[in-house]
Amino acid sequence: MLQQPTRLTLVEQVARQIEAMIESGDWAVGTRIPAEPELMTQLQVSRNTLREAIRALIHAGLLKTRQGDGTYVSSSSALGSLIQRRVLRSDLLQTLEVRHALEREAAYLAATRRNDMDIKTISSHLDACQRAVRNQDQNAYISADILLHQAITAAAHNDVLMDLYSHISGALQQSITYLVELRSRNLHEEFHQQLVEAIIAGDADKAVEAVQLYIKQSRIDLESRVEESP
Repeated sequence: MLQQPTRLTLVEQVARQIEAMIESGDWAVGTRIPAEPELMTQLQVSRNTLREAIRALIHAGLLKTRQGDGTYVSSSSALGSLIQRRVLRSDLLQTLEVRHALEREAAYLAATRRNDMDIKTISSHLDACQRAVRNQDQNAYISADILLHQAITAAAHNDVLMDLYSHISGALQQSITYLVELRSRNLHEEFHQQLVEAIIAGDADKAVEAVQLYIKQSRIDLESRVEESP
């Protein structure tokens, strides 16, 4: 049965205004939001109302309080926060399957839609991956790996796909770190090279094939580790 709609409470209105500031990009992830007195003046609300709204957004995963330092934006949307928490609760094999689905489609679309700027960005991140391998810098490699795949996803020029991938990319770092420890980074870079070359050449089928190869190898590595575990 349909119910009579209710008016938003003042707390809900304040929370939605703050959420809109975050989703619009005015308050980027990592930004400290204005202090309470400033927000109270801007929103024309009491301290209690503001604090309740902020608590609601902290619970939703959009904001995070740092003791003695203030409140910071921790996610660009409530959906993003929800996705990140869900991925972090999943096992590595399930996370790998999600990566497969998103990165396969991203590679296909990137190969058909990439422009000169996309190619330049993708190539620079591939160079960073290769440089990290030469320097044996695992942390730099993981960061470059994530940026490379984000750049490929951006080259697909599909905003929904980009949003989904950007929301889970932080959570994906766990699986990437684990896989880097499991196998040779040189082998991983071979697959990266194939993927980037296919995208630059505009060969969507070969780009998808490259994704299939490194996901297949990743699955073998993960399953081997599970079998070896006591």
